[in-house]
Amino acid sequence: MAGRWRNDLNWSDVTPEHVYLNRRQLMAGAGALALAGAAGPARAADDMEPNTWEEITRYCNFYEFGTRKEDPWHNAGQMTIDPWAVEIDGMVDRPGTYDLADILKGVSIEERIYRLRCVEAWSMVVPWQGFELADLLTRVGVQPGAKYVGFETLYRPEEMPGQRARILDWPYVEGLRLDEAMHPLTIMATGLYDKPLPNQNGAPLRLVVPWKYGFKSIKSIVRITLTDREPATSWNKAAPNEYGFYANVNPNVDHPRWSQASERRIGGGIFSPRQPTLMFNGYGDQVADLYAGMDLAKFF
Repeated sequence: MAGRWRNDLNWSDVTPEHVYLNRRQLMAGAGALALAGAAGPARAADDMEPNTWEEITRYCNFYEFGTRKEDPWHNAGQMTIDPWAVEIDGMVDRPGTYDLADILKGVSIEERIYRLRCVEAWSMVVPWQGFELADLLTRVGVQPGAKYVGFETLYRPEEMPGQRARILDWPYVEGLRLDEAMHPLTIMATGLYDKPLPNQNGAPLRLVVPWKYGFKSIKSIVRITLTDREPATSWNKAAPNEYGFYANVNPNVDHPRWSQASERRIGGGIFSPRQPTLMFNGYGDQVADLYAGMDLAKFF
């Protein structure tokens, strides 16, 4: 396993906060912000016009609050995040329901500036605040037979109107192999841009796995399960030919409906060129050994 996390990004590489919170520019044809290219040091473009506050806060993806991009802005405020607890069960020594405050007492919150690559072929750079998932799993005691970690999002249709429609098989679930979950790059995020996570971005606790496509980074977690079997995951259940269990960023394996060889960086203009996508989202030197000998086209 790789050692302690090391960072190759800094604040000059970060997608501006107002751009991160709003994806309208991208869907209107926005291109690349030169943040972390395939070669050379990353530099932010200096000619990008910021969006208005309304644009910034009204465009977000969180299907539990609806499929339209403005739905989370309208609806996520309904979600109660205090109090919050996480059930940790399965193959652990100390199963139980843990209040968020108790979880946070035993961990060190630090900043992680990570690339984020969406399966839809857009990307950004985000400064998260959080802690290594391995710290939490170690505290609850992983039993020897455990091989996977499953995660579950809050299911509360009275506060999350998107769950009243059968868009997906609710609640949203995700999973990692145990060695992926224990990797020092894998964090549980509690904030971004030195602020608590907004509801529409997964408050109060979400997973961040930077070498995988963004849908693996499950939001608003209420359950963590250690198991010896590969857990079901929502998008894999919905479309197994499009969304694999591993979902590692891989420019050599296309989505059935679009290429993954390049990406649009949030914040660019309509004429900005696409950037080449990096294997494992640029974290290959730290995570490639996890998949030694695997056929990454078969296990996509």
